[in-house]
Parts: sequence; C-alpha cells; structure tokens
Amino acid sequence: MNLVELDVALRKLRLSGMAAVLDTRLRQAQTDKWVPIDLISTLVSDELLRRQDRLLERRHTQARFRDPDRSLDSFDFDFNKKMNRALIHDLATARFVQQREDALFLGPPGTGKSHLAQAIGRAVIQQGYRVVYREAHTLLEDLADATLDGTRKAYLADLGAVPLLIIDDLGMRKLPHTAAEDLLEVIMRRYERTSTVLTSNRPVEDWGKLLGDTAAVTALLDRLLHHAHVLKCGPRSWRTKIHTDLRIEEGPK
Repeated sequence: MNLVELDVALRKLRLSGMAAVLDTRLRQAQTDKWVPIDLISTLVSDELLRRQDRLLERRHTQARFRDPDRSLDSFDFDFNKKMNRALIHDLATARFVQQREDALFLGPPGTGKSHLAQAIGRAVIQQGYRVVYREAHTLLEDLADATLDGTRKAYLADLGAVPLLIIDDLGMRKLPHTAAEDLLEVIMRRYERTSTVLTSNRPVEDWGKLLGDTAAVTALLDRLLHHAHVLKCGPRSWRTKIHTDLRIEEGPK
C-alpha cells in the first residue's frame, strides 16, 4: 500500500486526523529516527486531538451563542470592581453543572450579564458538557412553534436533557401571556437534574408583574433559587459609558 492508498484507507476508516498529518509525521519519523511505536502513538494522538477539536466546534455551533466570541479574558472586571469575580471564575470551572446547580445574573442593561453568561457557557463546553443558549423571547417562540407542530413534548424533553441551558435577557422584550407557565415547565423539567443560567435586567420582585402570573413565577423562583448562585452585575453600564465617551469625543454640536 503506497502513501496515496494509505490516505484513502484512513479516510474510509474515518481517521482523517491521521490522514491529514500522515506525510508530515512520516518525514518527522525518518528525520528523528522514531521507533514504530512512537510513530503510531503520535498519529493516534493527532487523531484524538482532531476529534476533540471537531467535537468542541460542533458543540459551539449547537449552542447558538448570540455572541460566540465572548470570553472571560475579554471581560473588564475592573469596570465594575464590586462584582463577585471569585463566583464568576468558579462557575467557569463547570463545577455547578456537575452538581446540577443553577445561576441567576441580575443587573441593569449593559452591565455584562450576557457577556458573562456566554463566556461561562463556552468554558463549560471546554469542560466537556453540552450547552444551549437562547434569549428568553426566542426560547418561548421556539416552544410556541413546537406546540403548533405537535412536537412540544419532544422539544421539552430535549431541552430538559441538555446539561446547561442559558436563558438570556428575561425582561428585555414583551413576552406572550403564557410565558410564566412555559418557563415554569422548562424549569420544572430541569430542576435538580440539569443546570440553568438565567439573566435578567429586572429584580426578581418584579417578575410576577413582568410575566403576569404571580403564582407561576413564585413556583418558578422557588425551584430556580433553591440551588442557585446569584450574581449581581453592575451597577455601571458599558453601553452608557460608550455613548458618553462618543459624545465627549464628538464635542458639542
């Protein structure tokens, strides 16, 4: 079997990681005088690394982050110095997902809630877990669509099984009258089985009025807060700072 035939065989066996570096590794083995076991182990490592990279890429795509480039490295912790940095980094270890706990990020608009939620989601993927990200209104729209086409039960089952669900921006848009009951059903299915991160610009005291169903909201919060880490974001807003800086640069008109 020559090199071309070996490449074809490796790809038929779905060993594209090996195939992609085969020629390079053979040259390296000749140059460095590797014994056969060194060549084989290096090729196997190449294949495993390629598969891991593909898995992480696929999980990032499946998560459907609104801002897929968000990370903790790009977050300016000095802008709001009183934020609980230790909690944020602890959440990024995915320990709370392993323990099936939840997290609630609260604060005014522009204080970094969505950035942190997505950054933690990315970090959790790196730890080997599946993540789904949805803005609150999008999640409810998807659930309404599933109800109409008869797939609601299957959709909720899939949603209930994902290790980390991020529900972002609760309170940013007007929600349907069924929002409280729908969110309660989602949280009940996940309670003590999987982890949920929820961000909101409204204090929990306002959720009954926001969602229009005090009884459902009370039940929702009872479960969500039972094993929850609460992060208060802010008080300073990034967007307000940016707009202020722009006005200063432009000067009076």
